[in-house]
Amino acid sequence: MLSFPPLNLPTPALRLRKSADGRPQVYDELRKRFVTLTAEEWVRQHFVAFLVAERGYPQGLLANEIGINVGGVSRRCDTVLYAREGGMPRLIVEYKAPQVAITEAVFTQVQSYNSVLRADYLIVSNGLQHFCCRIDYVNHRVEFLSEIPRYEDL
Repeated sequence: MLSFPPLNLPTPALRLRKSADGRPQVYDELRKRFVTLTAEEWVRQHFVAFLVAERGYPQGLLANEIGINVGGVSRRCDTVLYAREGGMPRLIVEYKAPQVAITEAVFTQVQSYNSVLRADYLIVSNGLQHFCCRIDYVNHRVEFLSEIPRYEDL
């Protein structure tokens, strides 16, 4: 199996295997299937487990790899949290591999997704650093939060 660096997240119990052609795979609890294990997927699986186990996010309201259309181009949001009532997006998470720096370009990417989804919260994580902001649509402001909010605080 591939070796990935320790992350600044709790270590979940992941189901790992090799595909028929020898590629490492991890079971994605949200997609209900095995997916190719990459460095970015390693971060995603740890972060989703953190949201569910440590922050109380209902697993049934989370979805991975959500297709959207941004300016006529098909894109995929890494993880989206939907509202219990009405099913509207509440939070978008964008993941990067641990060796990828979190830059302004990463925030620009997730903001472009949010121009379509209009979620209240945006999170960016490379597994080592995590940034979360709340969007105030009324006053046209972005507030960076000191920690990832618990589900009941959204």
